[in-house]
Amino acid sequence: MTLPSWRNPSFGSMIRAALWLETEVGVGNAFRKTALREAFPDVAQIDRRVRDLRKHGWRIDTHREDPTLKQEEQRYVKKGAEVWIPGQAKGEPNSSLTAARRSKVLAEDSFLCRSCGVAAGDLYDDGVLSAQLDVARRKVQLPDGILDVQLVTECNRCRVGGRGTMIDLAEVISRVKSLSLLEQEIFASWVKEDRRKFSELDSLWGIYRALPAVSRDAVKQALGSGDTK
Repeated sequence: MTLPSWRNPSFGSMIRAALWLETEVGVGNAFRKTALREAFPDVAQIDRRVRDLRKHGWRIDTHREDPTLKQEEQRYVKKGAEVWIPGQAKGEPNSSLTAARRSKVLAEDSFLCRSCGVAAGDLYDDGVLSAQLDVARRKVQLPDGILDVQLVTECNRCRVGGRGTMIDLAEVISRVKSLSLLEQEIFASWVKEDRRKFSELDSLWGIYRALPAVSRDAVKQALGSGDTK
């Protein structure tokens, strides 16, 4: 099926931007903001019109979602509704996130990534990139079977890795209840503090796991196992 021309002035700027992505960029490819603006010199807020496509199921990643992108680059990842077809451009209810709601979610999550615990501006372990926090949408299947979309704070790296993840809340609760009483008490203390205190054993195990094979063998010998295989 031949697509309409993105140059057609009878279309709105969002529709023209969608057609430009389809015909000039292509799914999976990156584009620079300057190329977008050069294609639409007559549209003052063409960047916003591209962002509006996300409300219709389109996925356009920035460097926040895809760390391989430069700040001036975006990647066209997935086509959503064919907004150039009459009736397809209806927005999803409550799909936009207000600044007030975003601030509330960040505060509820203590301004930390809920996946790795990093704070905004902290350097990752590689010491090269600093973390940026944003609010991600997470699919949660509630115990009654209803699929809900809930908001959670994640950093730019974890947000990419967690995209598409769905949590079965009933399963999580069932696993909590299956713990022994002692384990439930320990887990409840972590929940209350909203953090886990690692024991000396946890710390040592983490160090041991990262040791080279020769050093792991030395630890085994120190334990008296005599097994270096």
